[in-house]
Amino acid sequence: MKYYPYIFLFFSLSVFTQNIETTFIKSTSFKADVIFSIDSFNTLFYKKENVFYVHSKDRKASYNNIQLGELIDANAFNPLKINLFYKDFNTVVVLDNRLAEIFKIDFNTLHPYRTVSHISTAFDNTIWIFNQDQQKLELYNYKTNTVKAQTRPVQSEVLDIKSNYNYCWLLTKNFLYVYNYFGSLIKKITNEGYSKIAQSDENIILKKDNELFFLEENSTFARRIETSNLKINQFFVTNETLYIYNNESLQEFQLKI
Repeated sequence: MKYYPYIFLFFSLSVFTQNIETTFIKSTSFKADVIFSIDSFNTLFYKKENVFYVHSKDRKASYNNIQLGELIDANAFNPLKINLFYKDFNTVVVLDNRLAEIFKIDFNTLHPYRTVSHISTAFDNTIWIFNQDQQKLELYNYKTNTVKAQTRPVQSEVLDIKSNYNYCWLLTKNFLYVYNYFGSLIKKITNEGYSKIAQSDENIILKKDNELFFLEENSTFARRIETSNLKINQFFVTNETLYIYNNESLQEFQLKI
């Protein structure tokens, strides 16, 4: 009986034979350097010429901070606390829904010093950060400069990170790790060639080459999503709508899950 807890920590990310069908909704011409996310109100969060934009039907707002170099990532899971990551300057900027700066986290000036390679939004005043110096994922409270949770060291290269208020998914070259908000490991799944992830309602979408796969919350079988061989630069799922961006147009599909 003492071996049972370990059974749930390691799975193989096998591909299930039944594909997930999609129904084409529409295609919209759009130009951006990177689209970071799309929310349930069809608000776009994107970067163009290193300027961060929020674009909805009612408004278009922007934020720019040329002193911090290249904007690497933006997380708008909580639209009241949008996190912008400037990796070259080891800095995160927190914006409110009007894109006013409400907090700046300069990890170069904090003790203990840490080099951060990836970030993602968590709950309240916390963010998930990957501490590259210690190879650990940390749940960091930027208001108190404290670590609320910390994982064991990760042994392979980190490719992507996504989170919501309950979980954090860490994709590395060898494994996909799933942690709860206490930093406890829930699942450890072998990575069979996936390079990017997106999350939707605690399900995961994975990209492998130019194909997408859907991994349900309580499953270990990744099902291929039929995308008609579209070029996939960025991808998102919101309310069972799949968005695919190919640097020229934004394609929308209804997932038949």
